Amino acid sequence: MRRSHSGERAGYSYEPLPTSSGSHLEQENERLEEDLSDKIHALKSLSIDIGTEVKYQDKILRDMDDDFERTSGSLTSSVARVIRMAKAGHNYYIIYLFLFSIFVFFVLWIVLKFRG
Repeated sequence: MRRSHSGERAGYSYEPLPTSSGSHLEQENERLEEDLSDKIHALKSLSIDIGTEVKYQDKILRDMDDDFERTSGSLTSSVARVIRMAKAGHNYYIIYLFLFSIFVFFVLWIVLKFRG
């Protein structure tokens, strides 16, 4: 019970698809290809914009880090000077510093009160 491989089985024969539907499929494929190409270009543009924004934000963060580091250094040296003055036995400098800071805050309060 062997089957013959002659190309025709039980009355079936190969018939190619009509050419009109083939061109329709080609047009559909071309349209989908153009849509995909447009989406790829949009994604490429978006990824370039994201990369540019990341570089900009990284620069800002590095600048802020440098500013904080400088401020921390200044604050540390100022605190060290105040501690050195306190240990020197001249405690009246701390009183002067306290009075000066109260005076500065009072002047700022007056300026802001009458300005607004």
